[in-house]
Amino acid sequence: MSREERPPVWIGHVLMPAPDVKRSGEFMGKLGLRELELGAVGIFELRGGTHLILLPSQEPVGEGAKAPFDLMVEDLEATRASWLARGLEPSEIRESDFHHYFTVVEPGGHEITVNSSHVEGTV
Repeated sequence: MSREERPPVWIGHVLMPAPDVKRSGEFMGKLGLRELELGAVGIFELRGGTHLILLPSQEPVGEGAKAPFDLMVEDLEATRASWLARGLEPSEIRESDFHHYFTVVEPGGHEITVNSSHVEGTV
């Protein structure tokens, strides 16, 4: 397979517990995920067809808990500015070994890392 071809596999579903599925689901919609269902569970579509499934949980999320996934966007600065304007309270942009990133905390308490893109070839 050449580097220009898309890989033949991808992540289908990512699960995240949510003490309040509705509030966490509404927040995911504000981030730009496509709502497919928001009821007893929340189902949201991301780029590439991956689905985030919000499952009801009676367990509170511990302070500083990391989401079981991270996000990636084409334009990190523009995304952060847009989310800041919508009152979503993203952190400052930081740098790691591989990405520039910021974080945002969803209503259930999970901290979500949002990374700069490193997609190669055709996407």
